[in-house]
Amino acid sequence: MFRSIYYVTQEKLRSFGKKNREKDILLHELGRRDGKKSHELQFFSFESIAAATNNFTSTSKLGEGGFGSVYRGQLPDGQEVAIKRLSRKSGQGFLEFKNEAILIAKLQHTNLVRLVGCCIHKEERMLIYEYMPNKSLDFFLFDPVKKNILDWKKRFNIIQGIIQGLLYLHNYSRLRIIHRDLKASNILLDNEMNPKISNFGMARIFGSNDSEVNTNRVVGT
Repeated sequence: MFRSIYYVTQEKLRSFGKKNREKDILLHELGRRDGKKSHELQFFSFESIAAATNNFTSTSKLGEGGFGSVYRGQLPDGQEVAIKRLSRKSGQGFLEFKNEAILIAKLQHTNLVRLVGCCIHKEERMLIYEYMPNKSLDFFLFDPVKKNILDWKKRFNIIQGIIQGLLYLHNYSRLRIIHRDLKASNILLDNEMNPKISNFGMARIFGSNDSEVNTNRVVGT
């Protein structure tokens, strides 16, 4: 009995230590020191996210991809959010999770999706974004009825917004970033059909003098 209690206790300590190490890595790379914030990345408890999504019910699910599922939720202050819950089978680990959290937290542009915070709990990794009521661009483009909503004026505005977001990433942000997975499903649309580039898990930071960089694996688009 005592041996089983010992192993359970050790497992809990390892889990707690891993979770806090991952938080420390995120905080360090975000540039926070001595409890002071340089970026408004909030850490949410698993319980608060479960409550926001009615315990991840199917009615709260917005969609599902290779990375996992996305849920619609509401925070205690009334703010609506989209919660990206990474699947353990997705192949995306802490590296991609950290990459996306750090990049989006450090980037601010009207055509980039805003990251509200994240959640690290045992094996759970979740990213909490502002909620985009019109889902993603592919939801309209590949639907025989909904595509008619996109007249040429809307299409032009969406294209222009995407270009503005890319121009910021490539030339004007503090970090020079290549997205590497830009596709219709990664373009989110707000209530006025303004585009927001999302999903930075595969993005790559370039040096200011770099014109090309080698990659060790096939990624995105």
